[in-house]
Amino acid sequence: MTTPPEQQVIAERQLCGLVNGLAQRIAEHVRERAATLGLTAPQATALREMSGPMTMRELAERMSCEPSNTTFVVDKLEKQSLVERHPHPTDRRAKHLVLTAEGAALRTRLLALLAVDSPLSGLTSQEQHVLRGLLEQAVTAP
Repeated sequence: MTTPPEQQVIAERQLCGLVNGLAQRIAEHVRERAATLGLTAPQATALREMSGPMTMRELAERMSCEPSNTTFVVDKLEKQSLVERHPHPTDRRAKHLVLTAEGAALRTRLLALLAVDSPLSGLTSQEQHVLRGLLEQAVTAP
């Protein structure tokens, strides 16, 4: 007979598997769409997350990676004339990352591509809102 703690372990394992499966599907979706634009998945992720000027640290947090990895990605985007580093308006130690006109146009194309057949497109906007709330709750739980 299965005890309640064992049932909880099974339920958590199943949830972890589902979350991991969704993350893998999203990563594959980003990889495929990025490739059509001549980008790597990390470059596409950086462009997706650059909704406005931000520091390298802010971008790294949004990308869920180390700042050193973000630097490598931004270096590549800068060489492609998609991103520029500007002096930070209030912190002399930091740089602001800013999309160029070409980078902003590519970001717009990328966002449109990512919306097509997204792994989450099978959910209504209300279901996506509920899922987001539940995931935020799980991530911030003690």
